[in-house]
Amino acid sequence: MTRVKARLLAALLSGLAAGAALPALAQEAWVQIEARPTLSDATQRARLYAGQLRDVSGFALGGGWYGIVLGPYGETEAQSLRARLLASGAIPSDAFIVDGSRFGTRFWPLGAQAARPAPAPSADAAPAPQPEPQPQPQPQPEPERPDETPAEARASEAALGRAQREQLQVALQWAGVYDAAIDGAFGRGTRAAMGQWQAQQGLPTTGILTTRQRAQLLEAYNAVLEGLGMTRVARRDAGIALPLPTAILDGGTASAPFVRYEPTGEEPVQVLLISQEGNAETLAGLYEIMQTLEILPEEGPRRREAGRFSIEGTGGGRHTVVEASLEAGQIKGFALVWPEGDEARRTRVLGQMRAGFERLPGVLDPAVMPEDEAQATDLVSGLQIRQPLREASGIFADAAGTVLTAEAVVAGCGDIAIEGTRGASVLHSDAGTGLAVLRPAAPLAPMATARFRSAPPRLGDEIAVAGYPYGGALPAAAVTFGTLADSRGLEGEATLSRLEIAARPGDVGGPVLDREGAVIGLLLPSQRAGDTALPDGIGLARDAGPLIAALEAAGVSPARAEAAEQSPERLARAAAGMTALVSCWE
Repeated sequence: MTRVKARLLAALLSGLAAGAALPALAQEAWVQIEARPTLSDATQRARLYAGQLRDVSGFALGGGWYGIVLGPYGETEAQSLRARLLASGAIPSDAFIVDGSRFGTRFWPLGAQAARPAPAPSADAAPAPQPEPQPQPQPQPEPERPDETPAEARASEAALGRAQREQLQVALQWAGVYDAAIDGAFGRGTRAAMGQWQAQQGLPTTGILTTRQRAQLLEAYNAVLEGLGMTRVARRDAGIALPLPTAILDGGTASAPFVRYEPTGEEPVQVLLISQEGNAETLAGLYEIMQTLEILPEEGPRRREAGRFSIEGTGGGRHTVVEASLEAGQIKGFALVWPEGDEARRTRVLGQMRAGFERLPGVLDPAVMPEDEAQATDLVSGLQIRQPLREASGIFADAAGTVLTAEAVVAGCGDIAIEGTRGASVLHSDAGTGLAVLRPAAPLAPMATARFRSAPPRLGDEIAVAGYPYGGALPAAAVTFGTLADSRGLEGEATLSRLEIAARPGDVGGPVLDREGAVIGLLLPSQRAGDTALPDGIGLARDAGPLIAALEAAGVSPARAEAAEQSPERLARAAAGMTALVSCWE
């Protein structure tokens, strides 16, 4: 009998303990990340957090406020989790640890109730009939409270810590109303910024933010990061840890010296982690290589100094930032590629990546590369190198590197390169003859220069065309042999010649030479605007007379040829030496 009483007493005490209706147990700790003044707002925020974090709960806090928390955990675990999430930017900087003693009704997860352990049944008692489950009342929104008075707002503001005050200044700065120091001191400048922000929101301008207004400001500040999943990612293989927008990026692919993160959806966002051993020379080479990549627009500031560099480029729908530094024989950094014009999110993400960047031991293995990754001359570790709009040929006309080419080669170019050096200018252009004369950005030293002959060879004589049939894929110009089919154009033009030759578009602008190595013409495109395309194996060349006239119009004195027949080998060498690679850039 005594044992039965003891069991009944234990069951009664257990039932009383469960009936206390407090969701927090002794020695539990929770990370409170937000408090909202309405149930609907709090439920919406809890739903957003639950999509990115684990252990999200919501409780009424009393006084019309609803808290969003993570937990429950032990005290040490809660402190450690808070530190990790703050470092990654996943939770607001004013998140803090609570014991749950103020928690009231639970509103998240939806339909969740506080656990109430059932009394243990007596071994001697017959099973009691189970009552029918009763519907649980749903929490109702509390009526909107009037906002704090200025005195109450100042009192609640006084309870803020330094980090919370600095966070408010950062949010005011982001809102465009504050440009002074982030020091947590609410002086005249901060008060003016608060008043300006209140005026923008249509609120009474007091210069003191109420608790509700502070929450509204911070919500707007943090809203731009919603859906990005900013989370600290540690890549041990690369020796780098930093916050990344993991919700819109894949898991990353290592291809030394980069780890490439590609977009998983429609947002054209990319991230590169840079990790390699090296020295100052390696860093300088990386600085040059990065500027050849398609993901880095050409317009924007560049800065290189001892041990580090930064590059920024905007254009073509992209805004890219690259930063790298050399420490202890290791080069590490990152690149962020973001949609152009989305400054609110880009600057926030970039700021968190910079602030949370951490060097870990080790660098990427230089041999690491995905098995299925294509290797090509226009790729660097799987990244596309920026390519010109088109590449063709030209003729070196003097020792300073002046180039004669076809007008179609350089028409509509934003920039022109001769032998890979950009910045060339057009000295003379004539759409009628289809010719253009170019001056390099700086004097060049060609291996050979052209010598011109006005008298054409006999019909049926062998001729040669020098050019870059495959653009810059070959290290030097190639020579293609053919014959002179007619000394006039297809419609009887006196300054055109028709050739029988298997030329390619990259040969356009290159010299047409006779057997003595003299330039007797310049290869034109096989089709001009509005013209009919020529059959394969047929080419047109502008004769030497107009070539000489175009050079003289540009202030260049072309050299005349002397009679001296050359072997095909010598002719090919001379032709390649006088032929320039001309590139047209956007």
